Amino acid sequence: MQALELKIPPVVLVVLFALAMWLLAQCFPPLALPQSWRLVLAGAFVVAGVAIALSGVLAFRKANTTVDPRVPQQSSSLVVRGIYRYSRNPMYVGFLLLLTALTCYLMSAAALALLPLFVWYMNRFQIAPEERHLLQKFGADYQAYCDKVRRWL
Repeated sequence: MQALELKIPPVVLVVLFALAMWLLAQCFPPLALPQSWRLVLAGAFVVAGVAIALSGVLAFRKANTTVDPRVPQQSSSLVVRGIYRYSRNPMYVGFLLLLTALTCYLMSAAALALLPLFVWYMNRFQIAPEERHLLQKFGADYQAYCDKVRRWL
């Protein structure tokens, strides 16, 4: 299973999960919710997801460190300001909110069931390896940060 660690770019993973959610939604009837509510809910999650993910990217850019999550060993600094005071992984929180928006739009219980799988995959194959590299690189400073700030929210 270690062969999957840090291999699939998270953006690609989001696209794959979105496609799977859409395919599942085609196989099952949608939940009953008026179209206007579906759009409002989906829109709110999209706005929140983009804002949170983008604030994470901007914080990395401001710190002049890599945004590529497949190479955490190339991190040049530990980013703990801005959105990173609230979440160690705001970009992934943003991606989860975007998938939640798609679930709201599709109104599919089957698509909703994929959200925990996305979180599990990210924790196991993306976040855990990133954290190992960051702990090795930044040591006690990173551990203190982990002790203060939650992984997701």
